Parts: sequence; structure tokens; C-alpha cells
Amino acid sequence: MKLYKIQLLLLICFSIFNSNAQEVLTLEDAVKIALENNYEIKISKNDLLIDQSNVAYGNAGMLPKLTANVVDNNNVQNTSQTRIDGTVNELDNAKNNNLTYGVGLDWTIFDGFKMFAKLDQFKTLQKLGEAELKLTIITKISDVNATYYDLVQQQQQLAALDSSIVISNQRVALAQNRYTIGKASKLEVLNAQVDLNTDTTMLLRQKELYANTKTLLNQILARDPKTEFKVIEQISVDTNLLLPELQSLAEKQNPVLEAQILNKKVAELQLKQVKGDRYPIIRLNSAYNFSESESSLGFITQSSSKGFNYGFSATLNLFDGLAQNRNEKIAKIQIQNSTIAIEQQTLALATTLTTSYQTYLTNLELSKLEEKNEAIAKQNLDITLEKFRIGTIATLEFRTAQLNYINAKVRNSNAQFQAKLSEIALKELAGNLTF
Repeated sequence: MKLYKIQLLLLICFSIFNSNAQEVLTLEDAVKIALENNYEIKISKNDLLIDQSNVAYGNAGMLPKLTANVVDNNNVQNTSQTRIDGTVNELDNAKNNNLTYGVGLDWTIFDGFKMFAKLDQFKTLQKLGEAELKLTIITKISDVNATYYDLVQQQQQLAALDSSIVISNQRVALAQNRYTIGKASKLEVLNAQVDLNTDTTMLLRQKELYANTKTLLNQILARDPKTEFKVIEQISVDTNLLLPELQSLAEKQNPVLEAQILNKKVAELQLKQVKGDRYPIIRLNSAYNFSESESSLGFITQSSSKGFNYGFSATLNLFDGLAQNRNEKIAKIQIQNSTIAIEQQTLALATTLTTSYQTYLTNLELSKLEEKNEAIAKQNLDITLEKFRIGTIATLEFRTAQLNYINAKVRNSNAQFQAKLSEIALKELAGNLTF
């Protein structure tokens, strides 16, 4: 009995030492790491940088284009020329060189207001990118929260199973002592050992699940899957969420709904660009060129020129096979589809909020109930254990009390976890998840 107590004490001390040696990962730290490392968030941030880069006057076609050009033509020919007076000039390998170079400017000063609509469209796409980044971040932070609190409840269950192992070890020791002094049969010892082995199996399975969930969280945090850590064994549920407030927040800042509204804005700006084709396109052009030429045969053997030219052009689409009407009709249908998508998303959001809120209320009630059940089961176990030690209660009754306590503790931990998941889901829908 003394040897057993020493071994048990050493086991507990070793477990405490290993636990203290591990990194204590808080939820805030986990969220921070995810924001910095998560690959999907990084990709979404880069996509937003692309959208931001596209918001430029030049990309919308508002700025002039300035080009430099050089053209050098050279040829060698056998040439024969007959003049009007009958004189014939002939020259083999006659060289002709023509060099032209300069700068030119082309500027569209009016295109039916399409350039302005295009710039606004780029700005709207930037806002859409911001909404998509927000959605990615909220989704990943929700995953971090859910996985973190899953670890919390698993850690609590591990503690419950550890305590069950301690109790089962005590039971084996008591049964062995009673058998030694002739107060119990060998069957009681064997039953106690079987129950201890059963509890040990449950503990090993729970440790496996716990280790795999830690690996999953490390993956979400985009760090080494083997990184060791432990979480804080506490689940605090916000019990003050109200459905009207959540619905109001969701209508304003739910990223999915926000994206649908922005998609409609993009479609409206696309219609403006299509309508711009009904107006004329006016362009200014100018250039300053240098030209040099040489010829081995002819009236002029060398010439050069330089100068500035300018002008404008205007084009107007008079008839394009009714393509303009067709394009406008399609653009209007796209706007209608965007409107329908907004209505659909609004209804889906309201429905999901309502059902999720009911689940949240139910889980809060279950959490309170299971907390009371655990306290009752613990009190029952303590009384049963004392009676078992003095031999006034049957082994089966003691085992039943032990299992009732472990199950109550596990149910309580799971009820708190489910309530926390409901809270996270509601805040995610409302776009109000803290990160």
C-alpha cells in the first residue's frame, strides 16, 4: 500500500512537471498567431493589395498615353531609272536609308463617362476585397475559437478521467488489502482491476483525441504540427446575447451580406459603362517627329525634317447589329440577379440567426443543468467512497457512483463547450467576432 502511494505521488508530480513545461497558449495569443501566419488570410490580404493597386486613374483610362518610337528602314537594290528626256541612270547595290523617330501622345478625353464608372467600379471592387478579407479572417478566427475551446473541454475531460484512474487505483488497493486479510474474494480484486483497465483505455483514447486536436489547431495557426502547448481550462460563455441586437449588427456588418450588396453596386457600374457606348469617343493626339533619309540614286540624295503635329478624332457608333441594346439588357438582368441574391442572403441570414439563437438558449439551459448534475454526482461519489472504504456498500454500487460522476463531469464540460460554440456562431453571423 505504501509503495502504491509513492508510485502514485511520483506519477502526479511528473504529470505536473510536464504540464508546467509546456507553453500556455491563451485564446488571444492563438488569434494573434492565426492573423499573422494563416495561409488563407495571407492570400486574401494579397488579393486585397491587387484590388487596391487597380484603383488608379491610369487603369481607368483617364490619363494620356505617351510613347516613343523609332523606325529605321534600310535597303540595297539594283536600280534603273529612265528620265523624261530619255536619259537612263543605273546603279547596282544602291543604298536607301530612312530613319524616323519621335514621341507621340494619345489622350481619350471623353468616352461617354465610362472611365469614371470604371474608376468607381475599381473602388467598389476594393471594398469587396475588404469584405472578403473580413470574411476570411472571421471564418478563421471562428475556427481558432472552436478548436481552442474543444481543447479546453477535452482537457477538462482528461482531468476527469485522471481522477477516475486515481479512484480506481484506490479501489484496487482496497480490494487487494481486503482479500489479503480475508474480508473479500478474489473476484472483487479482479473486477476492480478490470474496471481500472477500462478507465485506462478511456484515458488513452481521450489523450489520442486531444493530441490530434492540438495538431489541428497548430495547422490552423500555420506552425509546426508538433508544437507542444496547453490551453487554459476555462470556458466563459457570454449569456447576454439578444436576438434583435444580433440581427441589427448582421444587417450592417455581416461580410457575406456586405459582399452581395457590393456585387450589386459593381453590376450597376457595369451598366453605366455599357451605356457609355452610346456616346461619341473623342481623342486628342499629337507628336513631335524627326525624319532622315538617304538615297544613292535619284533627284534627292539626302533629306531631313522635324516638326510637331496635332489633331483630334471622334467616333460614334451608329449601328452595331443591336449589340448595344443586348448588352444593356444583359447588364440590367445582372442587376436584378444581384438584388435577388441580396434578398436571398438577408432571409438566409435571418433564418440562421433565429435557429442559432434558439440553440444558444437551449445550450445555456443545458449548461446550467449539467453543472448542477456534476455537483450532485460529486457529492454522491464522496459519500459512496467513504462507505466503500469501511465496507458498508457493494462494489457494483460504488462503480455506478464513480461512472455517474465521470459521465456528469464529461456532460457538463461538453454542455459548456456547446454553449460556447453557439455564442461563437452567433457572433460570426453578426460579424461581431472579436479579433
